[in-house]
Amino acid sequence: MTKKDKVAFTIKTLERLYPEIPIPLDHKDPYTLLIAVLMSAQSTDIRVNKITPLLFARASTPTEMIKLTVEEIRDIIRPVGLSPMKSKGIHGLSKILLEKYNGLVPQNFEALEELPSVGHKTASVVMAQAFGVPAFPVDTHIHRLMYRWGFSKGKSVIQTERDAKRLFPKEKWNDLHLQIIWYGREYSPARGWDIDKDIITKKIGRKTLLKGYKN
Repeated sequence: MTKKDKVAFTIKTLERLYPEIPIPLDHKDPYTLLIAVLMSAQSTDIRVNKITPLLFARASTPTEMIKLTVEEIRDIIRPVGLSPMKSKGIHGLSKILLEKYNGLVPQNFEALEELPSVGHKTASVVMAQAFGVPAFPVDTHIHRLMYRWGFSKGKSVIQTERDAKRLFPKEKWNDLHLQIIWYGREYSPARGWDIDKDIITKKIGRKTLLKGYKN
C-alpha cells in the first residue's frame, strides 16, 4: 500500500467505526470546555468529568469563578491532580477573560495561548470543539498511533501534529483527532495491546511492530 492508500484506509475505517463522534469532556459552552481541557492535563477524562460538575455547580462563568479563591478552586479540583497550578490558571484566566474579552473565550490561537495554563494543545481543542476551527490537537493516543501507523517518527508531539496536518485533509482534522483518540482507547491502547483487534495497525502498521503477525 502507498502512504496515500494507508491514509485513505485509516480515514474510511475510522469513519465506519465512529460515524457519530462523542466529545470526551463534558461541557456546555466554550468557557466550561476551556476549563475542562485545562483540568485534563496529566489526568483522565473520566476523572475530570466527575469533578467538573462539582466545580461548575459553584462557578460556571468567569464572573462566578473569580468570586472563588484559588484555594477554594484547588480544594474542589484536587482529585484531578496538579491542583495548585490548575487552580491558579483557572482563576487567572477567568480574570483575564473578564478584563480583556468581556467574559468571552477568544476565538483565536494566539489569544488563547496567552492565557494562564493554556498551551497549544488546550487552545487547539477549544478552537476545534468549541468554534469548529480546523485544528489537530495531539494527545498520547494520537502520538502513539501516528507512530504505530508509520505516519510520523513520533519524536515529539509537535512533529506528530505537523505530520497529521500534512497527511490528512484539513476538513477532516476536527473529526479525525477525536476518532483517533477513541480508536486508541478501544483498539490500540499503550498497555494490553492486542494487534489482532487493532485492525488499522494490523493492516498498515510499521513492519517492526507487525513482525510475527500476518496481515
